[in-house]
Amino acid sequence: MLDIIGSLSLSAILVIDVIVLVGLARVPARARVISYALAAAWSVAVVVIGAMGGFAPGAMGRAIPGPVLPFALLVSGGLAGWFLWPALREALASVPMAALIGINAFRIGGAFFVLLWAQGRLAAPFAPSAGWGDIITGVAAIPLALMAVRGSNVPRAVYGIWNAFGALDLIVAITLGVLSVPETPFHVFVQEPGTLAMSMLPWVGVPTILVPLYLLTHVVIAARLRSAKREKGPDSIFEKRGQAQFSRPSGPMAFRK
Repeated sequence: MLDIIGSLSLSAILVIDVIVLVGLARVPARARVISYALAAAWSVAVVVIGAMGGFAPGAMGRAIPGPVLPFALLVSGGLAGWFLWPALREALASVPMAALIGINAFRIGGAFFVLLWAQGRLAAPFAPSAGWGDIITGVAAIPLALMAVRGSNVPRAVYGIWNAFGALDLIVAITLGVLSVPETPFHVFVQEPGTLAMSMLPWVGVPTILVPLYLLTHVVIAARLRSAKREKGPDSIFEKRGQAQFSRPSGPMAFRK
């Protein structure tokens, strides 16, 4: 039952995240359609490979934990695009701050890790660390997103601390996850069953899709906060004080040939 609920929840979270990030970015309709298509193709590939057992321990060689390769590809591709493709950087930077923060509220779903741990399907320290870290990040994202919508006079440091904590939570979770994968040279935490559940559907979608996506949002938020600090104006974090942050931005297209 937990797997069924998790599958429905993770699918809904992914769809909403992609719709928010792509739908609120300043991009032409063609670029938006391409972005949706790429997200769908990646998700389908993960599901198909996961259904065939392609992420199971040893499936990609003993030295490579199954979900690590797609995670690394997505993260490196996202970071390369951010630093090397100005059009992509402008598009992501055009997403309202409240939306970037708000989608992290879905990380309350880290409760699934705690439940899997309670069922003996995930081991410590990975499951409780990743689970509670995500829950804290998700709960804190709700008031911060609401304050961003309202353009409240909140010190940038508050957003910065939350953003750093959320990013660190993901990095620690990935590190502990890799060190808990059975049958690899990195198997440091040997408590059974390790992170075996994270190599199977539906949970494999977390490290191969959602974690890279949320890491990218933290990069964008950090860049926005840094830019606001240079401009030395509280309103520079937002579009306009009091303006609804979830409205679609207007202005010149961000993607250009």
